[in-house]
Amino acid sequence: TMALSLGEGGGSRLRRQLESGGFAAGEYVKQLSQQSDGDRDLQEHRQRIQALSEETAQSLKRNVYQNYRQFIETAREISYLESEMYQLSHILTEQKGIMEAVTQALLLQADRDDPALGARRAAVADPFLPLSAKEAAASEEGRQRTLTTLLEKVEGCRDLLPESPGKYLVYNGDLVEYDADHMAQIQRVHAFLMNDCLLVATALPNRRGAYRYDALYPLDGLAVVNVKDNPPMKDMFKLLMFPESRIFQAENAKIKKEWLEVLEETKRNRALSEKRRLEQEAMPRPAPTPPESTNPFEEDEEEEEEEPSAEEEVVDLSLEWIQELPEDLDVCIAQRDFEGAVDLLDKLNEYLGDKPVSQPVKELRAKVDERVRQLTDVLVFELSPDRSLRGGPRATRRAVSQLIRLGQSTKACELFLKNRAAAVQTAIRQLRIEGATLLYIHKLCHVFFTSLLETAREFETDFAGNNGCYSAFVVWARSSMRMFVDAFSKQVFDSKESLSTAAECVKVAKEHCKQLSEIGLDLTFIIHALLVKDIKGALQSYKDIIIEATKHRNSEEMWRRMNLMTPEALGKLREEMRSCGVGNFDQYTGDDCWVNLSYTVVAFTKQTMAFLEEALKLYFPELHMVLLESLVEIILVAVQHVDYSLRCEQDPEKKAFIRQNASFLYETVLPVVEKRFEEGVGKPAKQLQDLRNASRLMRVNPESTTSVV
Repeated sequence: TMALSLGEGGGSRLRRQLESGGFAAGEYVKQLSQQSDGDRDLQEHRQRIQALSEETAQSLKRNVYQNYRQFIETAREISYLESEMYQLSHILTEQKGIMEAVTQALLLQADRDDPALGARRAAVADPFLPLSAKEAAASEEGRQRTLTTLLEKVEGCRDLLPESPGKYLVYNGDLVEYDADHMAQIQRVHAFLMNDCLLVATALPNRRGAYRYDALYPLDGLAVVNVKDNPPMKDMFKLLMFPESRIFQAENAKIKKEWLEVLEETKRNRALSEKRRLEQEAMPRPAPTPPESTNPFEEDEEEEEEEPSAEEEVVDLSLEWIQELPEDLDVCIAQRDFEGAVDLLDKLNEYLGDKPVSQPVKELRAKVDERVRQLTDVLVFELSPDRSLRGGPRATRRAVSQLIRLGQSTKACELFLKNRAAAVQTAIRQLRIEGATLLYIHKLCHVFFTSLLETAREFETDFAGNNGCYSAFVVWARSSMRMFVDAFSKQVFDSKESLSTAAECVKVAKEHCKQLSEIGLDLTFIIHALLVKDIKGALQSYKDIIIEATKHRNSEEMWRRMNLMTPEALGKLREEMRSCGVGNFDQYTGDDCWVNLSYTVVAFTKQTMAFLEEALKLYFPELHMVLLESLVEIILVAVQHVDYSLRCEQDPEKKAFIRQNASFLYETVLPVVEKRFEEGVGKPAKQLQDLRNASRLMRVNPESTTSVV
């Protein structure tokens, strides 16, 4: 305890000494060297400094982490505060507009009640304002004439801008357009704001004060967003018109403020005028007076029939949320609030579900349908393969679910599957082709089947109530499997890999394919059908290699016993034969390291059994006859050679040796091949039984010395 307390005291003194303002490292080391008794003191002091350094580093890490967390929390609070301030500003702007509209409506009502009072108020407010109706009409005509004069300077807009008595110019001015992605200057434009639309025209280079028509945007589908100043980019604002957006720069901050205010004010006035028009159209009209009838009993019947019809024709569209629905939908689409937009549409459909279809309802439906088309286009773009494919299938859930809610399940299914197909294809292309084929196949199978499994689970979640879409998923899975098999075959079969490597790769693919059974999807038969051609080619190619090698050994056959020279080599051969299924090989071994079999027969046995084992890894029912015929061809080459040699050999000793090799082939090798084939396939092969039971498989020309089948 004393040592610990002394160490802590020394550490605190050392810390204070190092933290002092006048600390000099050179003097401190010089003084320490003079006071120390030897190397041991310096080592202990070094350890204390090292411990103090580590403690200081840990303390700094803790402080940095704590400050980092506080910084994140502060940034989050600032973000919340900024959002609340923006909402508060928006609410205040709306309140201001409502108060101005109410004031204007009250003044108009007072003017209607007392025209003289209205004239006096107008004269006080503006002594130059005309008082007579004739002069007011002249003023309106003057505003339209001003608009006409300005528009005459814009080429190509006369036919595009319909003439209407209520259209007039509100504001206009020069702006500079910038690219929304790179913030590079594009062109200088002149904007004309009218009471119902915004006209954008580009300046003609060689004609001062003349412009060319560029675009026309209705105020109903236009949203204005302020762009924060980020020097040198300042005094900018953004116009959102689905599906595009444009950024403009004003000459200074004052003009920018004027543009923002006048745009909002004009949009608000436009909405109020539209609201008044709908209210007037929705007001019940007095029914026409029916002709008088001499029948006294028809009066009560007509009253009972007319009252409910009058009630059916009236649909209340003056509710605030219905009047603001088109603009709210525009805002939701611009802010990518897809759920909010669909919620508004569901609310409207529920409200109008049992209402009669009147003319105001048709006009409202037309406006809403235009927004629905815009929302659908945005959702379709969200699911397009051109978008980022990161995030897996869950990243598409938001757009898919909203399309389904809009009643477009088929389109949602098609776009979802196209998106996932592009994602799977991209993932396969990004795989690095390793030197080892088996390693690449492991990665390929993991990437493909994991993506397929995730897509299937996400599909089941998104389209749980749409059973008609599952057939589309099965078709998509088949096409995706074809894409996987193309990449698989190109790497495994086109590169001429060995049969053992191909068998391991196919085994890996089958094992991964079985994972899909977890969700009730079995694509094993598809992968078999797509791989059968390549596997047939590989089996026949390897069969030809074995036949050529066997013929080459047969041509050099001397019918001599094998001498393995060392007991180790003999033991290794015993182990190889045991792995091939030959359990009675010891009866064919002699003294020392001799084997009473020909080298050709032993090599044929090992090669044939290796071929059978690898082929069984590749086996499925479509390959049954191909594998069986290949085995029969390989065995025929060996047994025909033995049969021919037995008939042609004259030396009694060699003839006995050949007969012993023939006995090994018929009584040992062929039963092992037959048994292993039956175990791997599940049923016996009659061709192999006939081959084994034949005492003499084929008679060849005794004059011939070849072993060609």
